[in-house]
Amino acid sequence: MAETAADVFAPAKLGPITLRNRLIKAATFEGMTPEALVSDELIGFHRRVAAGGVGMTTVAYCTVAPEGRTQWRQIWMRPEAVPGLRRLAEAVHAEGAAISAQIGHAGPVANPASNRLPALGPSRRFNWLGMSMTRAATVADIERIVRAHADAALLAEESGFDAVEIHLGHNYLVSSFLSPRLNNRTDGYGGSPVNRARLAREVALAVREAVGGRIAILAKLNMDDGVSGGLTPDESLQVATWLEADGGLDAIELTVGSSLLNPMYLFKGDAPIRDFAAALRQPQRLGVRLLGGRFLRSYPYRDGYLLDDARAFRAALKMPLVLLGGVTNLATMELAMREGFQFAAMGRALLMEPDLPNRIMKDRAVESRCIHCNRCMSTIYSGTRCVLAE
Repeated sequence: MAETAADVFAPAKLGPITLRNRLIKAATFEGMTPEALVSDELIGFHRRVAAGGVGMTTVAYCTVAPEGRTQWRQIWMRPEAVPGLRRLAEAVHAEGAAISAQIGHAGPVANPASNRLPALGPSRRFNWLGMSMTRAATVADIERIVRAHADAALLAEESGFDAVEIHLGHNYLVSSFLSPRLNNRTDGYGGSPVNRARLAREVALAVREAVGGRIAILAKLNMDDGVSGGLTPDESLQVATWLEADGGLDAIELTVGSSLLNPMYLFKGDAPIRDFAAALRQPQRLGVRLLGGRFLRSYPYRDGYLLDDARAFRAALKMPLVLLGGVTNLATMELAMREGFQFAAMGRALLMEPDLPNRIMKDRAVESRCIHCNRCMSTIYSGTRCVLAE
């Protein structure tokens, strides 16, 4: 544990920037970009979160390439996106918070039918999400995508963002390369752990070279894929050690789970199968109703539920770490600080109560009203929100 616990609500350094406190709005896809560009609705969403008291809010998610979207309406980082992103950054700054863009490539989680482009992965495999084959990325694809991450970071900087968060989790593209189950390559990007980690390290260093020390660079990294044959905590810790040694990152946010194979491993709580089915068209609706229990499994919720896994990373690494998972009250926030984590990330609780940080600052006994029903997950198709707060 840290000798002196940091004050959750005191200003804190994150790379080259200073946040007004140590709370970060975690990346949760907002479903508010109908033209793959910033909308007034998206600006309002993040303005409310910023006004509610977090130190930094994260825009989720900003793909680095058109085929890297889970559906075509997600923001694609290109020059046309800059004016809207700039308005968004200005709105958040006006409320006193910093703003980060989660940049990444969905890889095998992408929807090729929606994007009208093939999904990419480390290896060729059938993707039931898109009911098509995921194409194995060529070395030329990899080189293009590495450059695209750097370009996306530069666009975020140009737009006035304070930070970028590189998506290395949830079996999106880079995470799928880390996974022994999904990566069957025999070249320099497959096989051994060091080869499977090569893409993650190249992306982080490319972003660092692009933006230098001008904006903060975080990464969201899986500690555990939560699937048989996936990335394990031991291998993930080795990847984190390499990323730290490379010096490309200012902080790592620790996560778990696979959007491709086991999404509820991250969220914990109830599995909203009926809500997901109702939000989809046929035949997907029928498929979710019949088979959704195999994909959307239910895991028990408890406050700070990723802390046990994250302790090993905190003990082995010197760099700043962000604790995610069940951060809904001051007790959990302060526990994270005592355990040596520099920041804590909040997601679902802020969907229900964007002003929760301000309320906790005023009254230490305040508890989140979020019941972890996860019904918010199915609202990504129509604008992410808490259905109980409506």
